[in-house]
Amino acid sequence: MNSVIVVGSFNVDHVWRCADLPAVGATIAGQYSTGPGGKGFNQAVAAARAGARTAFVCALGDDAGGALARQLAQADGIDLRAEVSDQPTGTAGIYVDARGRNSIVIGAGANGTLGATHVAADPGLLADARVLLAQLESPAETIEATLAMAREAGIATVLNPAPANAASSIGLLRLADLLTPNETEFAALLARHVGERVEADHVATLDGARLHALCRLLLPHGSVVITLGSVGAFVSHADEQLRGDAQPYYRIGAESVSASDTTGAGDAFNGALAASLARSPEAAFATHVRYANRFAALSTEQAGAAAAMPRHADVLERFGP
Repeated sequence: MNSVIVVGSFNVDHVWRCADLPAVGATIAGQYSTGPGGKGFNQAVAAARAGARTAFVCALGDDAGGALARQLAQADGIDLRAEVSDQPTGTAGIYVDARGRNSIVIGAGANGTLGATHVAADPGLLADARVLLAQLESPAETIEATLAMAREAGIATVLNPAPANAASSIGLLRLADLLTPNETEFAALLARHVGERVEADHVATLDGARLHALCRLLLPHGSVVITLGSVGAFVSHADEQLRGDAQPYYRIGAESVSASDTTGAGDAFNGALAASLARSPEAAFATHVRYANRFAALSTEQAGAAAAMPRHADVLERFGP
C-alpha cells in the first residue's frame, strides 16, 4: 500500500556553482555537476525518506535520463509509475551562488506530455493512498484531473503551485485541500486569481490577520501554508477546519542550520509534509509543519536536490521527536 502518491516531473539536473549568479551578457567560472531532480521526483524522494510508502507518477523518455529515474526510484523504494514518452526526459540548468541562492532553467521534455489518462488507467493506484501531492511542472489539465480523481477517492490533496509562472486556474487551486506556495508563488497567485497586488519580498512581513485574509481569498475552504525560507512558514486554515490546531492562523519559525544550498528545499518541505500527514493523520497540523520545516532545513546542508534529502532518522537525531 502506498500512503503518498506524488504526481509530477523528473529532470536530469545540470548544476553550476558560482561565486555569483550570472548577469546578462556575463561569462563566469563555475564548478559543474549533474544529478537527478524535478519537483515531482524531489518530493517523492523526500516523502519516501521521511518514512512514507511512496508512489511516483511521471513521464519519462526512452533514454539514459529515464533509465536513471528508474534506477534511483528503486534505490529509495519508490513505486515508479512512469508513462513512456516520445520526448526526451526533462532537464534543468541550475546556477547556485556562494550564498546558496539559485536560478533555474527548465526543459520540460517528457514532463510536458504526462496525461491524466495515465493515472485513470491505473485505478488501483488510488485505492489505499492517504495523500496525493502534485506541482505544476506537468500540464495543468493533467494535474487538475488528477486532483479531482483523488478528491473523489477521498484522498487528501496537496498542491504545491510551483513554479510561480506556471499556468493555473482558480478551479485547479480549489481542488486542493492544502495549498503550499512560497512567497513568490503566493504573490503571483494573488495577482492572477484574486486581483490583489502584494510584493513577494513583503509577504513575510505582512500582519498575520492580513496574510490570513489573503489566504482565505485564494482558498476559501482549505488550508494554505506559505513557506518563507529562513523565516519559517505561515499557516492559514478555513474556520470550519482547523485540522487539530488551536487557532486559524499562526507562524512557525525556521530551524537554525548551516545552509549551503537551498536548491530543492521547498520540495523537501512538501514531500516531508505529505509523509507526516500520511503517517499521523490524527496529529495537530502544526506538528506536521514543524516536521516539514526541520526536514527542509536539514536538506540545505547538503548539495543538490533529490540527493540532498535527509532521512527520517536524521531529522530525529538532529531535532528530536
